[in-house]
Amino acid sequence: MAGVIFDLDGVLIDSEELQYRAYQQVLAEFGVSVTREVYGREWIAAGRGAEYAVATYALPVSPAELRARKQPVYHHILREEVELMPGVRPALERLAKSYRLAVATNSNRADVGYVVQRFQLHPFFHAVITREDYPGAKPEPDAFVTAAEALGLPPSQCVVIEDSHRGLLAAKRAGAPCIAVPNEFTASHDFTTAQARIGSLQELTVELVAEALRTAKASS
Repeated sequence: MAGVIFDLDGVLIDSEELQYRAYQQVLAEFGVSVTREVYGREWIAAGRGAEYAVATYALPVSPAELRARKQPVYHHILREEVELMPGVRPALERLAKSYRLAVATNSNRADVGYVVQRFQLHPFFHAVITREDYPGAKPEPDAFVTAAEALGLPPSQCVVIEDSHRGLLAAKRAGAPCIAVPNEFTASHDFTTAQARIGSLQELTVELVAEALRTAKASS
């Protein structure tokens, strides 16, 4: 038996745009605007967007406070506008017949629970791991290690589906092979160490997952 562990933001749900807009709204209070390129680099790839904004624009708040201000804005936008990424449900239906499936995300339990309930994704997943369930956020491996444990599998038997370099690093540190599915914010990220790179979940098949497991094992 093997498993597939999905990231949430930018993989299962089209939320990177919503996150970006939430930060834009909060930063506008300080007369600041960031481009999508900067957001993709500093927030998604580096994972230190709030620190970058505070330092670069000399904001009169801490990074923690900037994140706290963003959260309610994002919660509202998420509940009004969130949509699944292309091909999500057919991909889950294909893979669930052959693999144990899980979600492992840096997002909090409230937002993840809302998404899973709204789109009725519960039947597909053996485990849903949120930020409250593990100590170190990506690129630390904790999210994927915790998800693999919840599936009853070693990380090496779980293929991670990620949209960012930071997520790829977390998968590699966990010892899990990774298939990259970039979005518009992460298309320029370095995915050279991924087992495969696909354009959307419409390309994610049982055979591709099996091949990722084979190539990872052969190179270990």
